[in-house]
Amino acid sequence: MDATRPPLPPFSTASATEKVRLAEDGWNSSNPEKVALAYSKDSQWRNRSEFVTGREAIVGFLTRKWQRELEYRLIKELWAFTDNRIAVRFAYEWHDDSGSWFRSYGNENWEFGADGLMQKRFACINDLPILAADRRFHWPLGRRPDEHPCLSDFSF
Repeated sequence: MDATRPPLPPFSTASATEKVRLAEDGWNSSNPEKVALAYSKDSQWRNRSEFVTGREAIVGFLTRKWQRELEYRLIKELWAFTDNRIAVRFAYEWHDDSGSWFRSYGNENWEFGADGLMQKRFACINDLPILAADRRFHWPLGRRPDEHPCLSDFSF
């Protein structure tokens, strides 16, 4: 049996905001096994045009993602929430193995079980090629520092 993953639904503004930041922190670790633990064993994803079901598939998906998307830095922001659902918008910057930089923008819809594990994740994402000089996310790899601007502080 999985342990609970606080904060648990039903969400308040504070707990939904905390859940979003915890998700951001996890994804910024670029550790597929760690990130997958936030999802139910039978979690269902739609990520762009790919459909993923279950933790093992999530680990495989994230492993491939972070082998391709290098120096990954992500900011997520709460958009809306209800009892057990959260909507976020996000942006992340990364480069490919040829050194070309991108900023990826998107929205996610999340649904959680009573245990706080994410059961469903639906992501829509667009990639924009950028120059290295146009990057905005410069913190050391890993967790975004608390003093770093949040997504609303940028004009995109």
